[in-house]
Amino acid sequence: MVSRVVRAIPNLFTMGNLLCGVLSITCNMNDFFEASAILIFLSAVFDLLDGRIARTLKVNSEFGVELDSLADIVSFGVAPALLFHSIAPPSILTSLAFIVFPMMGALRLAKFSVKPTIGYFKGLPIPAAGLPLAGMGFFLYSNAWVTLILALLMVSPIRVKKL
Repeated sequence: MVSRVVRAIPNLFTMGNLLCGVLSITCNMNDFFEASAILIFLSAVFDLLDGRIARTLKVNSEFGVELDSLADIVSFGVAPALLFHSIAPPSILTSLAFIVFPMMGALRLAKFSVKPTIGYFKGLPIPAAGLPLAGMGFFLYSNAWVTLILALLMVSPIRVKKL
């Protein structure tokens, strides 16, 4: 019984990440843009802690890794893209950035799931791409070019050291 509870702890943090992502989308839909951005940052706290707790408790699992990726696409792909789109002036470039950002995030997560790396990430991790959008969104600033560059960096061959 105790081991089942211990194994569930990291997944509860992952669900906190996902919950914040969904709440961010909800706040965005109700024009609470600053709250939406703050919830994306709170998602990052949960995302940082879930893996560390799993390693500390020695309860890593494939289920946890997959759940984390699903939470990340919502919290750091869809939620920041929607925040960007909600505050950006309408244009074809805005629409393109809005579409491309979560798509590249999903590709990046799928590539990492299929071929994980040790000690580094290949491509900008999706939280590192989504958080700048959340930061810009907090200040009600948007830039389609920055959004597109971040999207492309997620699927680029650059190596980023793991924290």
